[in-house]
Amino acid sequence: MSDETVYNGLAAALAPYTGDPISRGRAVAAVTTALREAILDGALRPDDWLREDDIASILSVSRTPVRTAISQLVEEGLARKTTNQGATVARLSMEDIIALYVVRENLEGLAARLATARHDVRLIEELERIGDEMEQAAAAGAITELANLNLRWHRRLREASGNVYLDRFLAQVEYAVRRMPTSTFARPGRTKEILAEHDAVLSAIRARDAAAAENHAQIHMRNARSARLADLLDARSPSEEHLGTWDHGKDVGRRSVGY
Repeated sequence: MSDETVYNGLAAALAPYTGDPISRGRAVAAVTTALREAILDGALRPDDWLREDDIASILSVSRTPVRTAISQLVEEGLARKTTNQGATVARLSMEDIIALYVVRENLEGLAARLATARHDVRLIEELERIGDEMEQAAAAGAITELANLNLRWHRRLREASGNVYLDRFLAQVEYAVRRMPTSTFARPGRTKEILAEHDAVLSAIRARDAAAAENHAQIHMRNARSARLADLLDARSPSEEHLGTWDHGKDVGRRSVGY
């Protein structure tokens, strides 16, 4: 692939995430956000090159904030360093996804337990409101809206845990899940199950039963893992004889939020 082709591909991928000129004081945050969102939306795909000089030119910044931003994305699992000191968008293997959901099950359970223990009335009200919006989106068959509301529901729960480290870890889990090619809300019957599982967690929070909230959150994640793996197995190419990879590059443009 020629240098010009790589540059043009990066420019096209980053175009939706560039607006006003980036000020020097916020360059690292702006570059990190632009690259992260391009990866999460699928505009930058697995194995795409992240060339510092090209990104710096496209975003009109120096190479220093680009280098820092790429290092941050490596820490988040969205990019990987290569042997020639460059970087590419990271791939997710089937093994990565299985490991991710094992961790997620425990972290989401902990978030529910800690949030319940804090007796935050506003949390209950906000989760109820998001739940109502999810019901409306479900009735309208709005899969993307459902998935985005689901992200809000889980974000609010993890924020309510009051644990900044847990919040940070679950944010990284969210980044990985958002990169998956489809939303499990598109799976027949899964939307109804998700809404019921959310209600079970919320009922435990209302009852101030931290152990039950943790248990229901973990059940929710186990069911999410089963649905996710079923989706990925359905999407595998017939030529794949193992569970190592799937064709992550098949989806084009902005994806439905996979969650």
